[in-house]
Amino acid sequence: MPSARAPKAPKTKEAPAKVAILATARSTPVELAIPAISLTVSLSTLGLNADGTVQVPTDIQQPGWYGLGPSPGEIGSAVILGHVDSSEGPAVFFKLRSLVAGDIVDTSLADGVTAQFKVTSVVMYLKTNFPGQAVYTSHGYSALQLVTCGGAFDTQTGHYLSNIVVYTSLVALIPPAAA
Repeated sequence: MPSARAPKAPKTKEAPAKVAILATARSTPVELAIPAISLTVSLSTLGLNADGTVQVPTDIQQPGWYGLGPSPGEIGSAVILGHVDSSEGPAVFFKLRSLVAGDIVDTSLADGVTAQFKVTSVVMYLKTNFPGQAVYTSHGYSALQLVTCGGAFDTQTGHYLSNIVVYTSLVALIPPAAA
């Protein structure tokens, strides 16, 4: 007679661990600081041009936040654009291409919170292949993309052929200093 086996207990799947997503409420960014390139600068707010393209800053020494997207620290992809140079010389984002993974980017918000990001990658794209979805669309967490021009310069058009995009991810929310 075969021996009776105890029935095997059904395998149970453990519930996935809940991960807290770091994020803050919407607040206008007022200052950008990138210690690795010795940059601290106030921010303007940008929108769309009449043709539906994203505005670029009018001042070559002041970057602008794309105000129709999330603010830095909110869930989604916040975007700050700045010029690399002009006929007058280097502009605000001239050293942006030298950032590396791990560098810190701080954005001070109007509500006093500082959203701190860590660079994850720096990528150059031909403007004809600019990945608008990757830069402007939410990926389910708080990200900040910094965008400037780069690569080869076309002397015929007076424009760069590529864009440099610095991708970052939120690592800390620093509350306002106690009064």
